Amino acid sequence: MMQMIGRKEERADLDRLTESEKSEFAVVFGRRRVGKTYLVNEYFDKKFTFYHTGMANTEMATQLKNFNSSLLKYGNMPYPEVTTWLESFGQLIHLLSNTKKRRGGKKVVFIDEMPWLDTPRSGFIQALEYFWNSWASSQNDILLIVCGSSTSWMMNKLIKNHGGLHNRVTWQIHLSPFNLGECEEYFQKHNIEMNRHQIVENYMIFGGIPYYLSLIQKQFSMAQNIDNLCFAQKGMLKNEFENLYASLFKNHDKHVKIVEVLSKKAKGLTREEIIENVQLSNGGGLTKTLEELELCGFIRRYKAFDKLERQSLFQLTDFFTLFYFNFMRNSKFDDEHYWTNFIENARHRTWSGYAFEQVCLAHLPQIKRKLGISGILANTASWRSRESENGAQIDLLIARNDKVINLCEIKFSNSQFVIDKKYDENLRNKRETFRRETKTNKALHFTMITTYGVQHNAYWGNIHSEVTMDDLFVV
Repeated sequence: MMQMIGRKEERADLDRLTESEKSEFAVVFGRRRVGKTYLVNEYFDKKFTFYHTGMANTEMATQLKNFNSSLLKYGNMPYPEVTTWLESFGQLIHLLSNTKKRRGGKKVVFIDEMPWLDTPRSGFIQALEYFWNSWASSQNDILLIVCGSSTSWMMNKLIKNHGGLHNRVTWQIHLSPFNLGECEEYFQKHNIEMNRHQIVENYMIFGGIPYYLSLIQKQFSMAQNIDNLCFAQKGMLKNEFENLYASLFKNHDKHVKIVEVLSKKAKGLTREEIIENVQLSNGGGLTKTLEELELCGFIRRYKAFDKLERQSLFQLTDFFTLFYFNFMRNSKFDDEHYWTNFIENARHRTWSGYAFEQVCLAHLPQIKRKLGISGILANTASWRSRESENGAQIDLLIARNDKVINLCEIKFSNSQFVIDKKYDENLRNKRETFRRETKTNKALHFTMITTYGVQHNAYWGNIHSEVTMDDLFVV
């Protein structure tokens, strides 16, 4: 197995599963392009007792024929073509029963892109239930690993199954994007010269998705790579947005409408505001769509400080989606060098501020570590004053169990951030407004989270702690 970047916890999980003395049913899920297949293939060095991958947008008969081809490959004997999944899994049982153990005493079965196999009225799930419940679970040497980009399918059909597969999954591996430190390690490993500010900007566009990082070419600058991938006529990511949502969701138009309206509201929208802006009905369909977007990592649901559960906000968190709506869709600039020639303007400043906030939210463990509060129970939230629409607001709150609330100000810039008299007055007003409206009796500490730190001038005294982008790179 080649040296893999990150994924230490996931590799430890696979170690435990291969060494287990009973059969295991593991589900690997996560956003498309995040490296699920790569993880399993590299860990097992592509040496499986049986491996199969589903085919997108393909009817049942073709799926069965393709499955039969995989049986022939790994069984070294002819398996007659069949017409049902029940028969196919019966053949898989025959193959596994006549195969010697491999890899730590386990017969490893890897079925990739499983959601694509579950075509309408195919009986696939019932056949999978039969395979696991009637045979595999009673063995002690089967390791079944299933994978798929449609996180909602994986959760609803496997992990939250209320039928024959209820509580049958023995382990879950939720694969997340790389963090900043892992992105830096990736670029160093591939001899791509990029400073930390550029890596943060890269993260603000691609969000630590390994596939996107693999497209970066070392002979080009950061800006040139963005042009080549996103704005060139034949750019590899020119049509990524459309392909991404279409591959994950049936009737994906609703999903796209929701993320589009959320891309315009940095702090997010309530369910009622989404209904109003997107003109959707308030029913189970909307609930399912929001859940699917959340499970796939495109949006997050969070509760603003001192708000009721029903007032929860939905916020866009997928970096590439945010970048697409701000710069790629309906661009007025038919320019393959748009990003290289881009001059900072109001739209860029708005986007970079929002995107850097999301970078910070994705690195809360690193922020807490720098503040020395990793071991302290703490809740995170945002806050907006009720006094007026344009009233005081706080990007990030860390409400700690030791009677302290960190009021975090997040600023993205190309140099040290300078607190002047006006900004200092704004901070003081923000703190007092927060204390008055929330009636909190906790100590309120200002924390600045910036790229290059804060200049220690005459107004620095009101700041209790600071976090820089370097602190976010701690793995």
